[in-house]
Amino acid sequence: MTIPPTPNLDEDAPVFSIAIAADLAQMHPQTLRQYDRMGLVVPERTSGRVRRYSLADIAKLREISQLSEAGVSLEGILRIIELREENRILRKRMQQLEHELAEERINRQRVFAAGHGEIIAVTRGSRIRARNEIVLWEPRNVARYEDESEEDADDFR
Repeated sequence: MTIPPTPNLDEDAPVFSIAIAADLAQMHPQTLRQYDRMGLVVPERTSGRVRRYSLADIAKLREISQLSEAGVSLEGILRIIELREENRILRKRMQQLEHELAEERINRQRVFAAGHGEIIAVTRGSRIRARNEIVLWEPRNVARYEDESEEDADDFR
């Protein structure tokens, strides 16, 4: 049995009773109860403690069924699900950090000070003691210089 197209239904919306979810996942309702007790698929509960399954839950039930048919034990399936969730969380965090890093690179402006034969990076807003020996430089396109190799970047320092 295939799930009919539901263009406006949120994948995580808990709308299916245990009987409907079992039918859609082609399982017995008692199997869904067992999976709930084990923590494999934990459906939302109504105020009256009635289980409500989402499309995501049904997809997970089908995946569990496939893994079980392939010979993976229920403990193994639980570990696979835990590792996949951990992986999903880590990927999301990595994307967030990559986004923050990209924003930081865009917003960052380098300021360099030169004097007595040295070039040093100066934090924005800090004062230099000997103004007559200092040359300040702020590149307009920081990313361009960061992509250059160290040897090529020396030409711009």
